[in-house]
Amino acid sequence: MSPGLIRQKLFQWTEKMMNLLKKAAISLAATSMIAAPVAASAAPAARAASAVDGQSELEGSTSWIIALLALAAIVGGIILASDNNDDSPTSP
Repeated sequence: MSPGLIRQKLFQWTEKMMNLLKKAAISLAATSMIAAPVAASAAPAARAASAVDGQSELEGSTSWIIALLALAAIVGGIILASDNNDDSPTSP
């Protein structure tokens, strides 16, 4: 056998093995994506309550966080929209 033929056979074998490994990895990922929610829902939800010395000041509604993020998004949008679009070159 010539060295070129051996190289070609080795390349073909390597390519087949890589395709097989790629399919196996995709199958494993798909199986884990399907099995994870099932395993999580089957797990018992026995969580022990812990003793707390004082109550949290942030207890209750978190709508102020959502409002703050919305305000930041609006301000960022206004800043981007009010850009003067000065795209002219600086060199003569």
